This record gives sequence, structure tokens and C-alpha cells, in this order.
Amino acid sequence: MDRRSIPDEVQAVGAALGAAGFEAYFVGGCVRDLILGRAPKDWDVATNANPHEVVKLFPDSVYENDFGTVIVKTDESLGEERVKAVEVTTYRIEGRYLDKRHPDEVRFARTITEDLSRRDFTVNAMALPIGADPGDPESSLIDPFGGRDDLGRRMISAVGDPEKRFSEDALRVMRAVRFATELGFEIDPGTRHAIRKFGGGLEEIAKERIRDEFEKMIMAPDAARGILLLEELGLLGYVVPELGEGIGVGQNKHHIYTVFEHNVKALDYTARQGYSLAVRLAALLHDVGKPRSKAGDGPDSTFYQHEYIGAKMAIRILDRLRFPKDLVDQVAHLVRRHMFHYNVGEISPAGVRRFIVRVGPENIDDLLKVREADRIGSGVPKAVPYKLRHLLFMIDKVKRDPLSPKMLTVSGDDVMRELGIRPGPRVGWILSSLLEEVLDDPAANDRDVLLDRMKKLNTLTDAQLKLLAENAKSRKDEREEEAEEEIKKKHRVS
Repeated sequence: MDRRSIPDEVQAVGAALGAAGFEAYFVGGCVRDLILGRAPKDWDVATNANPHEVVKLFPDSVYENDFGTVIVKTDESLGEERVKAVEVTTYRIEGRYLDKRHPDEVRFARTITEDLSRRDFTVNAMALPIGADPGDPESSLIDPFGGRDDLGRRMISAVGDPEKRFSEDALRVMRAVRFATELGFEIDPGTRHAIRKFGGGLEEIAKERIRDEFEKMIMAPDAARGILLLEELGLLGYVVPELGEGIGVGQNKHHIYTVFEHNVKALDYTARQGYSLAVRLAALLHDVGKPRSKAGDGPDSTFYQHEYIGAKMAIRILDRLRFPKDLVDQVAHLVRRHMFHYNVGEISPAGVRRFIVRVGPENIDDLLKVREADRIGSGVPKAVPYKLRHLLFMIDKVKRDPLSPKMLTVSGDDVMRELGIRPGPRVGWILSSLLEEVLDDPAANDRDVLLDRMKKLNTLTDAQLKLLAENAKSRKDEREEEAEEEIKKKHRVS
């Protein structure tokens, strides 16, 4: 442990408490991370000063809870890389947790050992005096429950009686899995047994709290292990039960793994590549609809429409876990579109343009990452990298071509001015029809050509023009759908 890794502004908070005659200790995850040589994400300080005394010492601090925690703001002028706030909490002891979520009462304690006794796991129940000898910081480590030894054993163990810990706050069963996933640790046998016994308490936990733990697990480098631990310990059914539907469900000759195994391996690839949360969730859920769409058995099994079913399931799953709407929409879109098919020489530039329009230029990179994960997670990822490289080449080749009405050389204002018509649906119908023609032939995106063409379109009735625009929109989808279905038949894939 190197105290030089502790930011000056964090040390200053402890120094101010010490100068005022109070005890001050680093506690919890920051101590654990310091011992492991990891950079702490948060800094927590425990003290025998009561919240009002802390607020008096730090006038810019915020005290807005019933748990004795004061948020102490640090000097923001020190720059972007500095810690902006430190949580300072008065030593406390918690009463019973009748709702398995919150203590019924919080009493301030007298000693740091009493405070550590209420914590969840031994590796989080250590304290380090602020201002201890920098030359030998671990000599003053307060470790009444053997957290240092558990770090050495790479073990997650509950503080004291694990059944009592999990009966107090059921979210701790998720936290145990999350810490094991993040740190690459095992879970102590007694703690594992208690997790299985008390996992049902998650039903009483706010979905937002479960989501936060689940998200941290998914963002760990070994996220796949977290999903496997959830299933092994009987927790998956309380978090994402839909994933469990794929357990033991075989696939076809294009896969060597069950649906559940395949989804987990796809997640594993995206996590090890360091991809975004949206891509990781989409990889995990991309085939969640397969068990509900399976027809037949053995190597010729089919899963028609599983991407549509999976997209709807992804929305329900992520909404239930209270993920933000924009993230939910993005993941569902990636799940819905992950079954695109591209063979070199079989899709024209116009088909690639339509593909970009359907997927959205902003989603192309993420969709290809999900597709990579899908193929690599199949166990038989032959030839896909070249296809994806060729598709990227085609996308680069056509990406300057018009893909939306905004990229046409005429605008809605031009339509209204040149044709003398007022704002309304007729303007949009004309632009949609022009875009369809330009998607087929980008060279037609010439202002004079389009001005002439819009005049001819304006001779049509509203009904005729609306039908033409609707046909244009449907053709935009149909042509790629037809190409996909032909390729699916050729390769006998669903």
C-alpha cells in the first residue's frame, strides 16, 4: 500500500478532523483498493465527530440524510483530475432491518470497531487511520474481522454471521456476486450457503438498487462470470429470469453452445474488449428471444423472428430494472437489428445505403460489435471477420451518399417555395419519394434534377402522392428484407 496514491485533498479532510481533536479513518472500499494496489473510485472517512461538528468544520458540506453522512466538497480549483467530494460518516451502529432494505434505527457508536462490525464483507470492514506512519501504513490497519487475510485468500466473506448480514439487507447477496466479479475472488462457502437461502429477499429490494449492482457487474472485465454466479447461486431469476429460459436450450449447426451459454459468451467477448454498457447489454440479450421462437430440434432447429421477440423482451427487462429510456431504446434497437446478413457481392451499394438508414449511422459501429460478439460466441466464427471488414468498406464507400431527406440537395422550404404549397404532409410525401429515387441512384441528387422531379410529383393527387411515399418507405425495408430472406434460405439460417 502506497500512501502517495492518496490525493492531497482527501488527506486534507482527515487532517482537518484530526486538528480539531477528532478521530478520522479511511474505511471501506478505498482501504481495500489501496491494499490491492488499485486506484479507489470513492473516498470514505469515518469519524467520531457527529454530523453537526463535521458541518461546522466544513461550511460548504452537505448533510441531507439520516445515516450520519456528510458530503464534504474539496477545492474544485485544483483541477479536473482531483477528487471533488469525500463522504464523512459518524461511527454508527444499525438496528434491525425489518424491510430487508433500511435499518429501523441508526445510533452513533463510540469506536471504529463498532462501526466496522455493521459492514457487509470483511474486505470492506477495514479502517486506516488518516495520518498513520507513511513508511509502514499497514501496521496501524484496523482489521477486526480478518479482511486483510481474505484479500490474500481472494475470498468474499460476510462480516460475522452471513445469514444475519443478508437478512438485514438483501441487496448484499447481489453485492457479494458483484465484488467477486469485479475482484476475481471466490465466495466463502458459508457466505454462498447464506446467499442461496436469502436470495429471495431481492424481491423486496428497489429495482434501482438491483440495477446499480447489475450494471457494475456488467461493466467488470469478467462480467460473464457474474452472470454465471447469479445463475449458480439461484439469483438470476430475481434479476433477469428471461436469461434462464435459455439454459439447456440447444441450437442448430451454426452454434455449439446452448442459448444461455451463447449469450454469456457473447457478453464475455464485449466485456474483454472494453465495449460500452449498451453493447454489453445487447450482446447479453441478443438471443434472449430464441427459446420462445424455437421450432424443431437438433442441427436443423430454427428461431424465426427471435430478434423481434428478443427486442421486446429486452425492453421489458431493462424497463423493469429502471434503466434510462434512451439506453433501453438503444439496446432494443441493437437486438432487433443484430440478424442482418451481408455476403460480399450479394448486396448492392443501394442495399448498403438502405441498411445504414434502417440501423442509423450512429448505431453502425455498435451493431457490428454486437455482431462480432454473436459470431465469436457461437463457437464457430468462421469467415465473419472478412465479411464485416468488407461491409465496413462498403459503408465507407457510400456514407457520403444521401441517407435521409436532410442530405438531399433540396429541402422542404424548396418544395413549398417552388410548388407554392403550404406546410403539411404533402411536403413530406414529396421528399420521401425523392429520397427513394436518390437511394437507388445517388447521382440523381442534383438540385436541378430534383426540382424538375418535384414538379412532376406535384401533379399527383394527395392520395396518389401519399401512396407513392408509403410505397417508397416500404420498399426501403422490403428490398433488404428480401435480400436477407434469400440469403437465409441459401444458408439455412434463421
